Amino acid sequence: MMKRLLCLWLALMLLALPALAEEADEDEDEYASTGSWSQINQAVGKSEDWRQVETDGRFALGEKTPLEGYEDLFIGDWGTWPSMDGSTVCVPMAMELARQWLGLEEGDMNGFVSFSTTPYAYDRLIQGKPNPLVTIKSQGVMMDDTHPVDLILATYPNADERQAAADAGVELVYVPFCYDAFVFMVNETNPVDSLTVAQIREIYTGQHKTWETLGGLPQRLYAYQRPHGSGSQTAMEEMVMDGLPIEEAQRNYISDGMADAVRQIGNYTNGPGAIGYSYLYYVSTLVENSGIKVLAIDGVAPTAENLQSGAYPYTVCYYAVYRKGDENTEAFANWLVSEAGQEAVRQAGYVPLR
Repeated sequence: MMKRLLCLWLALMLLALPALAEEADEDEDEYASTGSWSQINQAVGKSEDWRQVETDGRFALGEKTPLEGYEDLFIGDWGTWPSMDGSTVCVPMAMELARQWLGLEEGDMNGFVSFSTTPYAYDRLIQGKPNPLVTIKSQGVMMDDTHPVDLILATYPNADERQAAADAGVELVYVPFCYDAFVFMVNETNPVDSLTVAQIREIYTGQHKTWETLGGLPQRLYAYQRPHGSGSQTAMEEMVMDGLPIEEAQRNYISDGMADAVRQIGNYTNGPGAIGYSYLYYVSTLVENSGIKVLAIDGVAPTAENLQSGAYPYTVCYYAVYRKGDENTEAFANWLVSEAGQEAVRQAGYVPLR
């Protein structure tokens, strides 16, 4: 184990990337993914009015053990801090938690918040697998990579993931900690500013082939989708379509990553006729979003007020998810919905529950 840890550490130090798991160990080939950081191209830092809201030390990392034969390298114990994974859209929330409880510096966030995206995160939580390559670079620490993921910050799981938990005999607990909007994006040159719930469903069941039938220009409509199992595709299938079959998309109209969807809709080729979907927090905070605009639904814009009141029809929550019976992680998830936790949610730029 020590030899493997050292190889992983050296690779991380040389390449300064948080998601190298696909080359780190043959057992991790199933996670041949570049992780969430590859889908984030905007700086994510403290809010201007940031303040420390927690100082009691209930959740903290344990002791670090020197790596044998290496003076400045250490293996970190997780202590009472829950090992995390999650959805790309929840990366800034995990960063805020690391600031609040652990006092980590901004330069350490890319290594410590190592999220693998929604489907991989749920698999690790359900199967009791670790999240490898979690580091605190400034301290020369690689966290113990045998410790299973305790908590994920994520969108709600799809039917396959819920079934996987049932098959594994694992009962998951979902604690909603903030609101967001599931939004539909079009190119900024598209004159359409709002669609109805019915029109969205008609588009994705194949009933509209041009924008002219929706009050737009006489140009072809390109309906982009996301891969099955992604958080946004789950929301599309289960919340928006509510069981209606989605017309099968051609391969080049499936956006592999969240950033891909924004780029495809904002570009100058198919972009003017394109429509796709994502989460408002991601589009407005984590990715360069030039060339797109977010639609109102039934005339209702996805503002914070409309999310908290429920007026926006595609209001969603993000969840702290853990295995039932884990009392330490339960206490951590419950803190997220406390007054202090909700202030941390707000400071990270999300819409708090209250």
